[in-house]
Amino acid sequence: MHPSTFQTELNSTTQSSTLLHQLTHHSQQRNLMAGRAVHARIIRTETSTCTHHANGLVNLYAKCGHLPKAHSIFNAIITKDVVSWNSLITGYSQNGSLSSSRTVMQLFKEMRSQNMLPNAYTLAGIFKAESSLGSGTVGKQAHALIVKMSSFGDIYVDTSMVGMYCKAGLVEDGLKVFALMPERNTYTWSTMVSGFATRGRVEEAIKVFNLFLREKEVESDSDYVFTAVLSSLAATEYVGLGRQIHCITVKNGLLGFVALSNALVTMYSKCESLTEACKMFDMSGDRNSITWSAMVTGYSQNGESLEAVKLFSRMFSAGVKPSEYTIVGVLNACSDICYVEAGKQLHSFLLKLGFENHLFATTALVDMYAKAGCLAEARKGFDCLKERDVALWTSLISGYVQNSDNEEALILYCEMKTEGIIPNEPTMASVLKACSSLATFELGKQVHGHTVKHGFSLEVPIGSALSTMYSKCGNLEDGNLVFQRTPNKDVVSWNAMISGLSHNGRGDEALELFEGMLAIGTEPDDVTFVNIISACSHKGFVERGWSYYNMMSDQFGIVPKVDHYACMVDLLSRAGQLKEAKEFIESASIDHGLCLWRILLSACKNHGNCELGAYAGEKLMALGSRESSTYVQLASIYTALGRMREVERVWGYMRANGVSKEVGCSWIEMKNQVHAFVVGDTMHPWIEETKDLVSLVRRQMIEEGFTTVLDSSYVEVEEGTHN
Repeated sequence: MHPSTFQTELNSTTQSSTLLHQLTHHSQQRNLMAGRAVHARIIRTETSTCTHHANGLVNLYAKCGHLPKAHSIFNAIITKDVVSWNSLITGYSQNGSLSSSRTVMQLFKEMRSQNMLPNAYTLAGIFKAESSLGSGTVGKQAHALIVKMSSFGDIYVDTSMVGMYCKAGLVEDGLKVFALMPERNTYTWSTMVSGFATRGRVEEAIKVFNLFLREKEVESDSDYVFTAVLSSLAATEYVGLGRQIHCITVKNGLLGFVALSNALVTMYSKCESLTEACKMFDMSGDRNSITWSAMVTGYSQNGESLEAVKLFSRMFSAGVKPSEYTIVGVLNACSDICYVEAGKQLHSFLLKLGFENHLFATTALVDMYAKAGCLAEARKGFDCLKERDVALWTSLISGYVQNSDNEEALILYCEMKTEGIIPNEPTMASVLKACSSLATFELGKQVHGHTVKHGFSLEVPIGSALSTMYSKCGNLEDGNLVFQRTPNKDVVSWNAMISGLSHNGRGDEALELFEGMLAIGTEPDDVTFVNIISACSHKGFVERGWSYYNMMSDQFGIVPKVDHYACMVDLLSRAGQLKEAKEFIESASIDHGLCLWRILLSACKNHGNCELGAYAGEKLMALGSRESSTYVQLASIYTALGRMREVERVWGYMRANGVSKEVGCSWIEMKNQVHAFVVGDTMHPWIEETKDLVSLVRRQMIEEGFTTVLDSSYVEVEEGTHN
């Protein structure tokens, strides 16, 4: 060979080696700009068809996140080797998105169709992508290929396989691979512990952790294993074990790892040991956004919502940029205390940080607005997301139900089913509550069928929601059947059935059920006493009502609320003890607003006690009542007493305060659809059919002996009809 030719080839080889080295370096540094400069030099030297250079370019663009470019260079490679496939497969698998993971599966199929055998790097990429998909189908095929190739023993591949099985829910298969591994590192142990922890299998997670402590010396990178096992301790009964693990971390000098400190803050918070969580947070010298987020979320989850908001303010002042999860935690806190103004500020901050299209943040935002009654804002947040999960749908449906917009809640539920979203238990509980409020029996039965179809048991909250729905629809037999079949009844379940019996005129059975509840040791709450005092009211059991009212505070330490006072006033009023009701109202130690005087006014009308009725009506006017019924009833009282000057004064006061008579509204269910009608409505398409139905019901009432009783003590007058 001529010396000049040899020198040229040597220079070419050296240049090629230099370019390849530079590509590798820029890929590791994720330096796309410098990498593109090398790409340009490769094009100028006309070596872009070289497989080694092409592989380097694929690797560069893949690691820098430019996957379409990497894929186009990969497609142009004439002679692909295993490195070519690995470069692209690894790039897509590290991206982590669902679409990228599906592309990995497709690439693996193409690779095998060309009889190209994978190596350890290929298989690790396959298992990582399969983990993102939460599936094990292709992963099992890759596992079979490993067995066929006798390729067990690569710790990186085997650990990836364990992770794939665990994330696919096949924890037992992951454990089998784990047991056969000849060597394990701390990441392997943490993967196995996390596999059990994420499935709620705490005991197995702890067993693997104990095995780790026995078999492997605790090293500087063992914080992964400790973090994994701490994440499984999310209930009060595990706090003792959490403290023991905390001691081991201190003993082995691992407490300096910020991830481990964060895990301890989270563990203590989830185990309802907020004091210890705060101490751990204060001890953390190197706090990051995750540390702050863990503490903010801890306050929120333990009912200290105001403290969560204050801590977030401290975080903001400290200049720490919050993560999406921090925003979610503080939004949940604002939601719990209806702190809507702070929530709106957070909304603006969320937009500034670019989280407006993040699912978790938007779900928390929708939940906050919905609970605060700002349904228009909640709907805007819901509509701005194209990909909605069940939590987002449930937040808005629950918001509509909580704000008594039950029709819209049911419409949204139907849309959710049309889009193929599988509901969860909170969804079904909210939908059943909407059916209860509207007393839509047929629709309620259909929703009951949906709970069976989706495999929900009669555990709380489904069981109690079903009992309430059937009871409010007047079907006490089915309500009782659901109640009897509900396992592990809590106070909510008992309340649902007691309320159903009470509101359907079966007060004796309601009180009997309450005594049975006490007999088995279920402690009543404030709602229980509202129901049983109401039952006493409808049955006229005054002495028994007083007994239960006193029992509430004396025996169970429950402080009476406005609802309990209202039930007692109703109890006394129905029994004709109007003077005692007035004295009870005036002795009330809480701010009851207009509620109690309104009950007394109606009772005075029913019992014909004009003087006391006038007293109650004047009290309501003095308190600034905005209800037209107050003024109408008071005017009627003064008319009955012949005090027309007082009637004039009442109407004048009503006009001056801008109070107008409320339009009466009724609804009726026909052909599985609820229709609303207002007084004087002639435009509804079914108005004639409805009139015919009402006439039929009226005739049946008359035939069965029902009559309308008018109290002659009062004359209903309309404004402007008197002289």
